[in-house]
Amino acid sequence: MFIKFLRTNQYAAAVLTILRLYVGYEWLTAGYEKLTGGFDAGGFLKGAVAKAAGDHPAVQAWWAHFLEGFAIPNVDLFNFLVPWGETLVGLGLLLGCFTRTAAFFAMLMNFAFMFSGTTSTNPQLVLLSIFIILAGHNAGKIGVDGLLHKYGKGLKRTKQTGQQ
Repeated sequence: MFIKFLRTNQYAAAVLTILRLYVGYEWLTAGYEKLTGGFDAGGFLKGAVAKAAGDHPAVQAWWAHFLEGFAIPNVDLFNFLVPWGETLVGLGLLLGCFTRTAAFFAMLMNFAFMFSGTTSTNPQLVLLSIFIILAGHNAGKIGVDGLLHKYGKGLKRTKQTGQQ
């Protein structure tokens, strides 16, 4: 019942737009700061590996092995992916363009940051992203996705009837 409300109600679309704009702004500003301020993931990755030690590690051993075996040796890849990923996710959510895809990749990055022992706003952003994904088309209805859906139907009908 609640999911149906999220997916179909016009008031839910308005609230989801506000949530989407907030989450998008958070991602865009984080990505922009990294793009313009110089970003090096090396220190963060090494710090995450260090958090895997001790009696009550904040980072699980399997994640620390991934970081040591793949992420740290390929830090240049992550120096590119993180700022651009954050920026593009932010733009997608702000514009309501490929909204569910943007929310999915936002959650993927949030979980990667949490796996690395950083809490910050990540749990809050994951929760809001879950609502955006569950809402489906309604989350991007007031945005580019809504326009594509509206005008895409018209193009499809024109093609089917053979009109130009």
